[in-house]
Parts: sequence; C-alpha cells; structure tokens
Amino acid sequence: MTDPTDRANPQWGGRFAGGPAAIMQTINASIGFDRRLWRQDIRGSLAHAAMLAKSGIISVEDEHAIAGGLEAIAREIEEGRFPFDEALEDIHMNIEARLTERIGEAGKRLHTGRSRNDQVATDFRLWVRDAIDGIDAQLADLMRALAGRAAEHAADPMPGFTHLQAAQPVTFGHHLLAYVEMSARDRLRLADCRRRLNECPLGAAALAGTSFPIDPAATAAALGFDRPCANSLDAVSDRDFALEFLAAAAIAAMHLSRFAEELVIWCSPPFRFVALSDAFTTGSSIMPQKRNPDAAELVRAKGGRVAGALVSLLTVLKGLPLAYGKDMQEDKEPVFDAADAWGLALAATAGMVRDMRPDLARMRAFAGAGYATATDLADWLVRVRRLPFRQAHHVTGRLVAAAEARGVDLDRLTLEEMQAIEPGITAEVVSVLTVDASVASRRHIGGTAPENVARAAARWLEALA
Repeated sequence: MTDPTDRANPQWGGRFAGGPAAIMQTINASIGFDRRLWRQDIRGSLAHAAMLAKSGIISVEDEHAIAGGLEAIAREIEEGRFPFDEALEDIHMNIEARLTERIGEAGKRLHTGRSRNDQVATDFRLWVRDAIDGIDAQLADLMRALAGRAAEHAADPMPGFTHLQAAQPVTFGHHLLAYVEMSARDRLRLADCRRRLNECPLGAAALAGTSFPIDPAATAAALGFDRPCANSLDAVSDRDFALEFLAAAAIAAMHLSRFAEELVIWCSPPFRFVALSDAFTTGSSIMPQKRNPDAAELVRAKGGRVAGALVSLLTVLKGLPLAYGKDMQEDKEPVFDAADAWGLALAATAGMVRDMRPDLARMRAFAGAGYATATDLADWLVRVRRLPFRQAHHVTGRLVAAAEARGVDLDRLTLEEMQAIEPGITAEVVSVLTVDASVASRRHIGGTAPENVARAAARWLEALA
C-alpha cells in the first residue's frame, strides 16, 4: 500500500513528512503545459535505459521491462488514456510513476545516474530540435509559394515604395522574391540554432555529473545529438538554445508581419492591388459590404506575440546563478506558444500567397504614379547629356515641379517645356519615362528587370523542389 505522504510528495521520499499547500502544488506543477514533452521524455528514457544496461548498471531484463512499459505508456498517451496527475508535478514524474505502476521495481531503476535537471534539459532540446525541423519545412513551403507567384508575375509592374510613397516601378514578382530572400535567412538562422543545440545534457545529472560509470556518448548518439555537453553545470542551466530559437522566431515573425501589413494595405479599397477570397477573409456584423483581411491581421499580431516570448524568457533567465533554479520551469511556455504562433502564421501566410489575386491593370496604372520614373530621367541626363548626377537631380526636380504644376505625368510634358528647363534634352528622353522601360533597365544582379526576376524565381523553385 502506498504511503500517503509518499503519494503527496513521491519524488522527495523521506525528507518531507507533510504534503504541500494547495497553492504550492498549483504554482509548482507544470504538467498542464509540459505534457507536450511526452514523446521526447520517452525517447530520452529509452536511450538512457539502454545505456544503463549496456554499461552494466541495470540488468538487461530490467531494461527490457522498462522499454516495454514506456512503449505501453506512449500508446496510453496517444489514445488519451493516460492518467495525468497534477500532484506528480510534471511529465517526467508522471511517466516514471506510471512506469513503476506497470512494471514494478524495474521502473524505479530508470532514474539511476540522472536527475530531472539533465532529463528536462534533454527533453527540451529534443522538442526544440523537432520544432525547428517542422518550422523549417513550413518556411520552405512558404518560399515555394512566393517563388511560384513571383514566376507568374516576373514582368508585371507595380509601384515600389519608400516611406510608403511611390518611389520607382518594380515588378510584382520582384517584390515577392524579397520575402523569399528573408525566409531563406530565417531558415539559415534556424539551421545555426539547431547545430548549436545539438549537444546532449544526459550525464550531467543534477549539476555535477554522476558517480555511476555511464556512457554519455552512447546516449547522445542514440538521440541523434552530435556529442555530449562538455560541462555539467552548463548542461543543466543552459537555455541559450531556447533563446536562440525565440530570436529566430521573432525575426521571422517580424518578416511575416511586414508581408501581412502589405496585404492589409493592398486589399484596402484605396489600393485594391490584390484581393483575397472568402477562404482568408471575414465579414462585418453590421456592414454587409465589408471583406476584412483578418488572416493577414492576425499574422501581423502574431509577430508581437512571438517577440514577447523572447523578451519573457530573457527576463526570466537574466538574473539566475548557476546551475538550475525553479524559475527555469518558466522556459517552456514562451517557447511552446511562440512555436505554435509561428507555425500558424506560416501556414496562413502560405495560404494567402497562393490565394491572392492581383489586379495587374491597377498595379500597372499606379506603377508610374507620383513621378516614379523621375530617377530614370535623371539617369538619362547623366548617361546621355553627361551632366553630373547632382545637377541632373536638380534639373529633374524642376521638371517634376513643372509637370506637377500642369497636372500631367513627366512623359506628357512637351519637348519645348522640357528644353526650357534643360536645353540639351531631346525627344529620345521619352523612351526612358515609361514604366516598362524603367523596370527593364534594372538588369544588374538583384535588379527588378523581368528576365532577372524570372531567373531568380526559377532558381529558387529548383532549389526548393
């Protein structure tokens, strides 16, 4: 029969005679959120038990019983039959207690040579590594969606903006490829994070290592880590990998938020550059005409949520002495929440990219608005008339002012009007003032010329295939 004090405090054994206060049990328990680590916990325990048996620390029979019990527990959790118990605090103690219920004394031997400190650090690294692999696949999918639409619209002009003011014409494909480049860097940051986190804390025990003749290299290899952690204090107290994951998430979510903001602007009636279908919009409870880009707005909001998770964990960790403090129980919720928000935002963004329908005629009409080809005129004055650029800039500014005074575009000024400001201008100048001529002239690497955009889109699609 189980001693009631042991049941109240099963992990503390004989040190504590009474149970915790109700508020202590509530604040101390993490099973409400860390149950997400169950796959990683079972994976880590299977590797640990196999190493213990191979090292002669437990018997092969006990290792087989442990493995069978853990596999049965995995089925219970998958099928929703596992009896989670808040009194057992966390996923690690819940699984260990259930294992002992199922297989008896052998279950009590599983924890030999390890602590919850190195156990949770290992589980958490495994979880973040799995999350990185899933997010990386989603980023690649978003890049495919963006590059595919860029290939479709490699030659379709739209206004390019600075300060949200019309600046110079670009192509819609070129604009979309900018987000492909951002997402590629997001993937590189994740790859760097994965490489640095891929060390195994098992063997560090509570903080100083263990006196048992364990083989940390064996458990590291079994779990797909590159090597064991080199310092036991660092192994149990390090959460750099979680911070780095959150930093990568915050940057990537910011990129998604910027694109979402552009979708919100482009969908608005004053712009009407793109439309989203019913699949990614909602209506209004009072205004029947409304089609709100709510998916984009929610992606935009997720950026703040993910950035907040990074600040939250930085604040938790900044004052902690080595090695482990219970404060570190607060490391998981920000990471879980950020990963969920990031994954949802990626899925929604990829969906909107595939769904959006650009109004190419409207984009083209606005591509030259606001005297967007003025720089082409200044460049022509430098290239053909050999004016210094600063002088060409000044002349062009006067020509823009003249066009604005007449209420016409630059190419609608008469040759005589132009020559009144700069006598050397010839009729040839009109050839550079069209939107198509402007975008076609940017042929250098990274420029918006349609052939550049088509090549870049094709290159990305091939790389992502």
